[in-house]
Amino acid sequence: MSENIECRAHRRGRAWVAPVAEHGVYGYGRTLEAVRKSIENGLTHVGVTAEVTVIAVTPELENLRSVEEAYATALREAVAALALRSATLGDIALATGVSIKRVKALLADRSTRPADLATQRPPRAGQTLTTNSRHPTPHSRCIPVRHPMNLFMDLTAGRTRRPRRTAADPVPHST
Repeated sequence: MSENIECRAHRRGRAWVAPVAEHGVYGYGRTLEAVRKSIENGLTHVGVTAEVTVIAVTPELENLRSVEEAYATALREAVAALALRSATLGDIALATGVSIKRVKALLADRSTRPADLATQRPPRAGQTLTTNSRHPTPHSRCIPVRHPMNLFMDLTAGRTRRPRRTAADPVPHST
């Protein structure tokens, strides 16, 4: 099979029909598989050896295909935005409803980064964007956050310091 021919099948009554205009062949059948076999038979009669791909076309299927494309685009943008905000792979997967494997694949794709980072929310007052050299993009722009469990503000000195742990302190559990 030397070439691949794509044809669009339309529903007519209880059957599918699909023309292949460039070769003058017309396929007909109750199932899409029957249409494909019919077209392959017609192509062999005109001397063309090719693999046939039949694409079903209805207004509802066209709507479904456009929704699938919109979902894929929205998913790529959501994964990229969450990754820029330093969310873990597990959190991204849970928030978007896809597997971690899918999240990794989306992050590995260079096109997942938003085209214009200026559309991202600017940092709040007192926060600055820093570069994290250990994690290149998409984690390169991280906003530092003070976590109340391990940092507190020493009001007398006006500086941030880490509290000392003693043996009596419970070990924090991760959830």
